[in-house]
Amino acid sequence: MGESRITKVVIVGGGTAGWMAAAALSRTMDNLSIRLIESDAIGTVGVGEATIPAIRLFNALIGIDENEFIRETGGTFKLGIQFHDWGRIGDVYMHAFGQIGRSLGMLPFQQYWLRGRQEGVAGWLGDYSLNETAGRQNRFARLQRIPDTSLDGIAYAFHFDAALYAAYLRKMAEQAGVVRTEGKIDSVKRHGESGHVEAVVLESGEQVAGELFIDCSGFRALLIEEALETGFEDWTHWLPCDRAIAVPSENAGPPRPYTQAIAHRAGWQWRIPLQHRTGNGHVFCSDFISEDEAATVLLANIEGRPLADPRTLRFRTGMRKKAWNGNVVALGLASGFLEPLESTSIHLIQNGIAKLLAHFPDRDFDAANIEAYNRRVRFDYERVRDFVILHYHANQRTDSPFWVRCREMGIPDTLAGKIELFRSQGQIVREADELFIEIGWFQVLTGQNILPGGYHPMADQLTRDELAGFFADIETIVARTASRLPAHEDFIAQHCAAGVMA
Repeated sequence: MGESRITKVVIVGGGTAGWMAAAALSRTMDNLSIRLIESDAIGTVGVGEATIPAIRLFNALIGIDENEFIRETGGTFKLGIQFHDWGRIGDVYMHAFGQIGRSLGMLPFQQYWLRGRQEGVAGWLGDYSLNETAGRQNRFARLQRIPDTSLDGIAYAFHFDAALYAAYLRKMAEQAGVVRTEGKIDSVKRHGESGHVEAVVLESGEQVAGELFIDCSGFRALLIEEALETGFEDWTHWLPCDRAIAVPSENAGPPRPYTQAIAHRAGWQWRIPLQHRTGNGHVFCSDFISEDEAATVLLANIEGRPLADPRTLRFRTGMRKKAWNGNVVALGLASGFLEPLESTSIHLIQNGIAKLLAHFPDRDFDAANIEAYNRRVRFDYERVRDFVILHYHANQRTDSPFWVRCREMGIPDTLAGKIELFRSQGQIVREADELFIEIGWFQVLTGQNILPGGYHPMADQLTRDELAGFFADIETIVARTASRLPAHEDFIAQHCAAGVMA
């Protein structure tokens, strides 16, 4: 076993994906020589500045101190995503992290809420969510559980500067022994029989040999596609947006503890608050709006003064037919792209790294191990894809051809089945370990006006008065707890303000 063990790993490309991989491997695997090749002359796309709570697991895995990380990346805290104009113009709802209400017996809270809504005793869904209630008041604190109750506390993720995060991870990785090489790759050397990558050849002529190669070269997919011709599965027929225009702006007020996703006539706009600026972008479909028009829409809807010229990114949604091919594993944009609507880009990198650690090969590169990795990664991509498609498909807008097309388009059978089950039974079934849990689906479905005709009959075990009291108690506890939390900006100032050593 020892003779076939992997000892040399080469990571092609830096950015968030490359340095996440380098930090994770260097902090969890002994006796690995890790070399990362990147060029300052090649810009990184930056896969987004908003995350989901699972990133806290990755940060803990590699030993990140959370307050230091927030300071170093100009970060803020994130309680969820607020959606504007997605169902109908004027609609606003939040996909908040964490628990909503609490279950009773075998039934989840949402079944009681569906009954309470029919009988006029249930309020706005978000009133039973500590995350949403705190978010609307711009409040935040680390709170695992609401004291003296059975209710969960705050579930959170982060907004941060992706370039600063990569720099922070680079520092950690280099301290753990990762060697960075500056340079552009000129060609790829492959084994004559196996077809595996043996080395990459730099423009300087240097050959960098390895046993396992990790492709973090972005959309170019230098190894997984240019060298190995793995193939790409295009999903633009379900996710038609193919451009994004991004521009940073000055902060116009205290940072909100949530991301905003604001629908426009041919796409949507993100608004992500950091300590030192706000990230803005307009994701759109070029079949329905020009780049110049899209830039005009974006600049008309930012809150502070622009800090740079708008920058355009062109993309194709979809995934590589195999994320692992031979001795090459692709991460980040090299493996696939799903637009940043639900802040999953960094998570999919993290997920690919976690599964690589679980399936870490030896030099024999067992085919069954690789197939299992690819099957699991595909499942993750496809289920996230379905969740993102749901936002586009479940709209009632009639103001533009784009939204009509999204509503009328065919959707994957896996998503169609989920929607139909919810419409008929109010049920949401989470398959295996798919990323988004039942309450996440519930918030988007109901937030965009898809509601079932009924509810589970076990919800009738409470009388109408008992049901009303159940809702009132939870709403009171949530409101009282949220009102006692510090302001988001005050929490940051006290614990993790950029440039301040706490």
